[in-house]
Formats: sequence, structure tokens, C-alpha cells
Amino acid sequence: MKHAMHNWMRPEPIETTLERLHRFGYDAIEISGDPERYHTDEVRGLLEKYELECWGTVTMMFAGRDLLHPDSSVRADTIAYMKDCIRMGRALGGKIFCIVPSTVGKVKPLASPAEEWKWAVEGLKEVAAFAQDNGLTAGIEPLNRFETYFINRHDQALRLAEEVGHDLRVVLDAFHINIEEADWKQAIRNTGDRLLDFHAADNNRRPCGQGRYDWSEVVSVLKEINYQGPLTAEFVLTLDRTPLAVLGEKHESDMQFTEADLKFIQEHGSGLIPAADYDRAVEANINHLKSAGA
Repeated sequence: MKHAMHNWMRPEPIETTLERLHRFGYDAIEISGDPERYHTDEVRGLLEKYELECWGTVTMMFAGRDLLHPDSSVRADTIAYMKDCIRMGRALGGKIFCIVPSTVGKVKPLASPAEEWKWAVEGLKEVAAFAQDNGLTAGIEPLNRFETYFINRHDQALRLAEEVGHDLRVVLDAFHINIEEADWKQAIRNTGDRLLDFHAADNNRRPCGQGRYDWSEVVSVLKEINYQGPLTAEFVLTLDRTPLAVLGEKHESDMQFTEADLKFIQEHGSGLIPAADYDRAVEANINHLKSAGA
């Protein structure tokens, strides 16, 4: 299997990220959906320099981005944002587009289930068709109930993908399925050839091997369904504020974070992780997965 990684968890110059991934043997990046931040010509050159691929991109669903919002202008702006992400992914040679339909952290609906479902299907039809036209395949990612009330399980995502069409598929995340699925193995099996991307973090959202997942089992089930994509690392390092702390929070000179970046990271239980600690985690993650047969 190949190995990819998200980059939203530590805001920094893209070359810093790509050099790290190259150094520890990753194959690709799933780049944050932030088209205004990245100059695609520059990123393409860096991908070539560090012998990495762009696997795809993922929506960053900050406040104001929501396909389920009662305000049609918010929905339209969200569709426009997603199309910009797809254009960025195409320019970088990406293959997939991971979609979270609603604002991450929004856990209270603003409309009826029927209205929200209608808006989701309408918006995703337009986005998935646009992805197809640009050579990318889109997929819906279920999140746990503490991050969204909409699409928490694989069966919900499959139903939504079926209604939308345009080859919309499903993205599963080991951390989320550990919380929401009655049987995570069966969730993977049921998704089968509709599985577009698999996000890798342990049950506690730390790097693989630092929780209770048996990753040889995870890899075995993915091989059973003939999953052809990479394992895309998406672990989150916590900041311990007790006397047991090993990591220390500090702002490093190589970071390039906005207030929205920092808010999103802090709301995911993390912070600005020192580079040396992050390096160790990135290395430990891929080494454990490779030892598990990935």
C-alpha cells in the first residue's frame, strides 16, 4: 500500500511539509482545501522536487461553509469554494476530493431533515459532476457525532452517494468509524468498492500504533475489499497541560497559521506542535503501518 498524509494539522510552509513526508518515506499528500493559500505552480515544482504525488484535496469546513444552510447564498458560496478546491486538485494532479458537507463543529440543525437532505443532494450533484469533469472522483466522509450531526456512518454516506450519483463515493476514517460504527470491519466491507480514501489514525486519534487498533487487522480488511488507495495519515497530537506534559505549546517561526487555522486545530484538541515532536509522530505512524503489512 502507499502512504499519504493530510497537512491541516500543522500549519507551516508547504515545502516544510513535503520535505518531511519525503524524508520519512510517504508517497503523497492530501492537501488542505485552501486554494487561496497555495500557488499551484510552486507546489507542483515542490512535489517533483520531493518525489511526491498529490493524492487529492479535502474540504476545510470552517464557519460559513455549509451545504445544509437555510441561507441559499451560504450554500452557493460553499459550492463555489468546493469548485475552487477541485480546480486546485486538478492543477496539482490530484485524483480524489474528500467532502464534509457541513461545517465541522456544527452539531445542531438549522432546518428539517427533509430540507437538509434536499440541499445536500442538490449541492453535491453540482460538486460531484464538476469533480468528474475535472478528472477527480469525489467522496463523502462521515464524521463522529461530536463534529457533525449529518452523516456519521458509512450506510448514511452510501445512501447519500447513491442519490447524488456522478460516481460519488465514500471516505472512511479509522478514528470516526471506531466511535460511530457497531462493527468497523463490517463498515469497511459494506463500503467495498465504493471506498475512495481511508484516513489513518488510531482509536484515540494519535499516530497508528499508539492506541488499541490492531493495524494488521485493518490492513487485512482493506486488502480483502481490494482497496487501491493509500492510507492517508490524519492523526492529531494533543497538548498536555498537566505536570505529565511532554509536548510544550509554542509558536514556531516556520508556521504560517491564520486565526481560522488555529481555531480549527484547537477545536480538534490540538495546538501548535513543535516540529521535532511532529517529526517523531509522522515517522512513528508510517513505520507502524509498514510493520503491520501496509
